[in-house]
Amino acid sequence: MTTRKLTREDVTFLIDLVRRHSGIVLPPEKSYLFESRLLPVAGRFGCPDLAALIRRLRAGGDRELEMAAVDAMTINETSFFRDSRPFDYFANTLLPQLIERRARSRRLRLWSAAASTGQEAYSLAMLLEEAADRLRGWQVEILASDISASAIAKAAEGIYSQFEVQRGIPTRLLIRHFTQNGKQWQVKPSLKKYVRFFEHNLLSPPRFSGTVDVVFLRNVLIYMDDATRRRILDHILSRLAPDGYLFVGSTESLTGLADRLVPVPGAHAVYQPIAGARDERAQPSRATPGAGLGARLGTRPRMPSAAFGSS
Repeated sequence: MTTRKLTREDVTFLIDLVRRHSGIVLPPEKSYLFESRLLPVAGRFGCPDLAALIRRLRAGGDRELEMAAVDAMTINETSFFRDSRPFDYFANTLLPQLIERRARSRRLRLWSAAASTGQEAYSLAMLLEEAADRLRGWQVEILASDISASAIAKAAEGIYSQFEVQRGIPTRLLIRHFTQNGKQWQVKPSLKKYVRFFEHNLLSPPRFSGTVDVVFLRNVLIYMDDATRRRILDHILSRLAPDGYLFVGSTESLTGLADRLVPVPGAHAVYQPIAGARDERAQPSRATPGAGLGARLGTRPRMPSAAFGSS
């Protein structure tokens, strides 16, 4: 396949294509990545070079090609238990509170709204499995969505390289929840069955009914303009329980963007609907923070697998 450098007009067109389909505003200085990421797309769709690919994209009318190009240009960095603080806070503070509040319904539902290749969703599943004795008989579901078809396919497959599993998974959890096959590691069915992966564009209303108790939407809004952030937050809030929680990235802030959300006291980058936060202050939780993620996961005794049910 012959190659050529993308012109300034090409870069502008591609950035606009990504923004229109995903809401993500890619910085022009990252355009040097476009060529390497788009060449495989060109080959897959029978384009002899990037120029032909750009011509087909400009012509419009081929949604599959457009989404493949957007997919290639919006690959996100992720890892298991990425930035341990939100996982610490979820496991040690929020989960005990939610178990107490949902004791009557015995239902718990999480949403990894920008799941990428699945590491975040499986990390949450491992934390729920650590609390399996307290969730025995509950209906538990982790929804995991992403705009990228290829990322969701990898996540659902649940196969990761040695490099990927070494980034964040304590050895005990790796042995418990993964099966090694040569240089690859496969998520065991006992963990995988609690996660439901599906394609979803955050610019559209959620593709599921009912509410969720916790939403993880980390390191996504930072790439979008204010109008797009508000639109996405509206969709998130349409499914977030009144006393639910929204996690965003550690460098993200919703100040001035969400008049219906307030920061959770004592937490970092965690928000709650205003009404739910008001009720929580009126009835403070008896839950107390625990040890850090590494210490806690490294010392807890093994719990029986599949101790709680999936909805």
